[in-house]
Amino acid sequence: MAHHKTYAELEAEVRARYPSGQTPGGVSVDDIVQLRLQNTYDTHLDIAREMAGVMRADMAAYDADPSKFTQSLGCWSGFHAQQMIKSIKRLRGTAKGTYVYLSGWMVAGLRNTWGHLPDQSMHEKTAVADLIEEIYVSLRQADEVAINDLFKVLKAAKTEAERAKAIAAIDNFETHVVPIIADIDAGFGNEHATYLLAKEMIKAGACCLQIENQVSDAKQCGHQDGKVTVPREDFIEKLRACRLAFEELGVDQGVIVARTDSLGAGLTQKVPVSREPGDLASQYIKWLKVEPITEANPIEEGELALYQGGEFVKPVRLPNGLFPFKDGSGRARVIEDGIVNLTEGGADLLWIETDTPNVDEIAGMVNEIRKVVPNAKLAYNNSPSFNWTLNLRKQVRDQWIKEGRIKADDYPEGNELMKADYDATDLGREADARLQKFQTDISARAGVFHNLITLPTFHLTAKSMDELSRGYFGEEKMLAYVKTVQREEIRRGISAVKHQHEVGSDLGDSFKEMVAGERALKAGGHKNTMNQFAAE
Repeated sequence: MAHHKTYAELEAEVRARYPSGQTPGGVSVDDIVQLRLQNTYDTHLDIAREMAGVMRADMAAYDADPSKFTQSLGCWSGFHAQQMIKSIKRLRGTAKGTYVYLSGWMVAGLRNTWGHLPDQSMHEKTAVADLIEEIYVSLRQADEVAINDLFKVLKAAKTEAERAKAIAAIDNFETHVVPIIADIDAGFGNEHATYLLAKEMIKAGACCLQIENQVSDAKQCGHQDGKVTVPREDFIEKLRACRLAFEELGVDQGVIVARTDSLGAGLTQKVPVSREPGDLASQYIKWLKVEPITEANPIEEGELALYQGGEFVKPVRLPNGLFPFKDGSGRARVIEDGIVNLTEGGADLLWIETDTPNVDEIAGMVNEIRKVVPNAKLAYNNSPSFNWTLNLRKQVRDQWIKEGRIKADDYPEGNELMKADYDATDLGREADARLQKFQTDISARAGVFHNLITLPTFHLTAKSMDELSRGYFGEEKMLAYVKTVQREEIRRGISAVKHQHEVGSDLGDSFKEMVAGERALKAGGHKNTMNQFAAE
């Protein structure tokens, strides 16, 4: 279970067991209280249970006020997640409304033993659960380091007023642990495989699973071509598998995000069996691309025929056996997917994978879904696969031409708009202003409860390493490191500048004192070079 008792409550509880103030082994009651408070959760399954409640409360708050949307960044290591939450707490004083997104793309690309692989579910499925575990180990360690620092202040208190202030700081401490939205791809196999993996991810701490309606063995990144969807009955079975995993493990409020790739997926692997008009199979089949059976185009040996609209037609079938959908049917299929996933699949949130960031386009689809499910909500991928600058500048240019504010030849039409020459123009500034309020707009107008960026730490690491390497291996040498890294860490108050402390050296010193007293060999003495940095 999670520990949320006050210092006084826990101290009284421990002293009741050890009235003398020490255990038979000589361990101090005060030290036991500190360690109990530092251990904010007994197990990661406890985290999943509590964070599910956090997400549910956030969803209810959003339903009442769409300005209360939540956000996350995709993190491919525990350290990335830890530093993100620390930064948010420095900025806002709280991490409420913030989650961690775990991207299957980044697990495939960066976190598997088979090398850097594309987002096609070729990585070991256990790597996903391993990363969830790692993230929560890092977030819990941040708790331990921070609470240890608070106890150092308490131990140094010389007056009752100072002691009371220190205890209040301990009691008001907010954990670094936040919900994780974890990508289970297309389920890594059949519904039973999905259930087994879902359980491992939940036991690692995931309170929210995101699953997509692609075929497991043909899975593609949401922003690539060649995507193949499964019939809706098949996807519902995967959603049920996830729900049963939550229920079995006692995560009653577990959250499921049902992602539809139908907008960009033009293929299906399976023609489901319709048992009566209007059922899920018939609604899926009606979108297949078909051709009439005529004397000039007769049914051939081995071909399939469908009875539609009072006549037999042939579904188009590709040489690989896949069936294409009708051109331009993606939007309608997305709307149907969303309604079915919420009403029959028991999903809590939708994810609509789009090809461009366009508020009007997404709002249009969500409004259609909300005619049937009024409180439908989305998690939306503010994807690095979009060229945000070009897309937003094109949108502004097209709107202004339509409104007569500019002429078509005032700004170029294509990729020329990306040039830095347009950064300081009216169009460039307007596009940037829309970028700044994009998440607010999409949450207010398109039912987006959660805004995330899937791969930011992938791109940030690439950019940061390039920035440092260009200077360090170029002309600037050590100035490059100091200017781009250390000086900024100090001035922004980034605690990682004291890297020994960040990874728990003070935590280790405290424990050594608990068990060895004055005999403790500590790392944090006056010769520790970390003392060159000002206290946080």
